[in-house]
Amino acid sequence: MPASGDAMPAQAQAFLPPRRIERAFGRVLVLLVRLGLVRGHFYVLEVRGRKSGRTLALPVDVLDFAGRRYLVCVRGEANWVRNARAAGEIALVRALRRERWRVREPAEAEKPPILKAYLDRFAAEVQRFFPVPRGSPAEAFAELAPRYPVFELRRHTEDHTSGRSPSASISGRK
Repeated sequence: MPASGDAMPAQAQAFLPPRRIERAFGRVLVLLVRLGLVRGHFYVLEVRGRKSGRTLALPVDVLDFAGRRYLVCVRGEANWVRNARAAGEIALVRALRRERWRVREPAEAEKPPILKAYLDRFAAEVQRFFPVPRGSPAEAFAELAPRYPVFELRRHTEDHTSGRSPSASISGRK
């Protein structure tokens, strides 16, 4: 049961926790992506904990679709999802570069084509989380949409805390 202020969207699936090996692999991948040794579509998501205030970091697949950028959580109502909702923003890190993004959850009716594009693009990694196969029409995702949190990412125009541009490196140098 969610704590107050952590309301789950109607019909959302419960969180599917990663296995121990997945958590260990994720920690290694976070380090490699941060250093720029792994690129491609991987980023490190950073989000401030809504209760602890600590920064949570995990590897994510970022979807560029229809001129916009999205994050999808195939595991359901994960802690990072609730933290992103509460904070209203996240950071993406790769190769020692950190960019801040505001988050917006699209309406359920907007999600099917995004989920289809996400599955089609990242099927090798995420197919096991979807009950429909890669290549399914967007309509097949309509009933599934409430199960998967989706965030549209909107770029911050400036990092107001430091006065640096959002792409300033995490090491503090421009």
